[in-house]
Amino acid sequence: MRWLGGRESDNVEDRRGSGGGGLLVGGGIGSVVIAVIVMLLGGDPTEVLNQSAPTQATSPADQQAEGEAASFTRKTLASTEDVWTKIFADQGSEYRKPTLVMFDQSTTSGCGTASEASGPFYCPADQKVYIDLSFYNELRDRFNVPGDFAMSYVIAHEIGHHVQKQLGIMDKVDQQRGQLSERDQNKLSVRLELQADFFAGVWANKAQGKTIELDKNDIESALTAANAIGDDRIQKETRGTVVPDAFTHGTSAQRVYWFSKGFKTGDINQGDTFNSREDANLQ
Repeated sequence: MRWLGGRESDNVEDRRGSGGGGLLVGGGIGSVVIAVIVMLLGGDPTEVLNQSAPTQATSPADQQAEGEAASFTRKTLASTEDVWTKIFADQGSEYRKPTLVMFDQSTTSGCGTASEASGPFYCPADQKVYIDLSFYNELRDRFNVPGDFAMSYVIAHEIGHHVQKQLGIMDKVDQQRGQLSERDQNKLSVRLELQADFFAGVWANKAQGKTIELDKNDIESALTAANAIGDDRIQKETRGTVVPDAFTHGTSAQRVYWFSKGFKTGDINQGDTFNSREDANLQ
């Protein structure tokens, strides 16, 4: 992945070094969410949480790496701003840019306390994206997903939730949740997450050749990330079995399918994951 210009966004709130104490959307990658899945399936969640002791960068090399990660995050956010501003403008509306909050260990959000173990997430209450930059290390070391574009995909997915919020999709989903069983709520959550994957693909399509230059390996990196964080993969690794009714983010194959469709088409009108069942037979 190569930056073309590499503008950095100013819509970033840097809370690193000042730890602090709704619904967290898109945070299904973090250890807390994995631990909840383990608990619901009858496992011991402490086995997951104990693997996530917070660490702090202390060496000059670590500090440099974190600085590079922060710059990379700002560049990715700027790229999403450019893409979605144009898409919204082409449809006669205005894209309201979200704020991205960088923190370490813990911080407060409009959806409650965010921690290192939460994973990146979007909070619709304050319309901000939250990320502890140490997640990039977890993506590489724990999920074995190397490559810069995989990190961009994660940010673009959370921005996809912001797009859903602005389009009114997220509010409609929230209204329906109270009328549904837990099983049907989970199904609705899956469709919300898959659409965010689709929107991440749309961003990659539109950014290609403008703010970023991608090659085959970059796309494979994002697909590897999507595959690594599917509900089926996480359940199998933590429990040894797969329980589809407990899915909230979709299978690995579904996540790959919708990201790929967004990347290939670049057309937001083809991302109605709620009414489409194109991926119904994907396992």
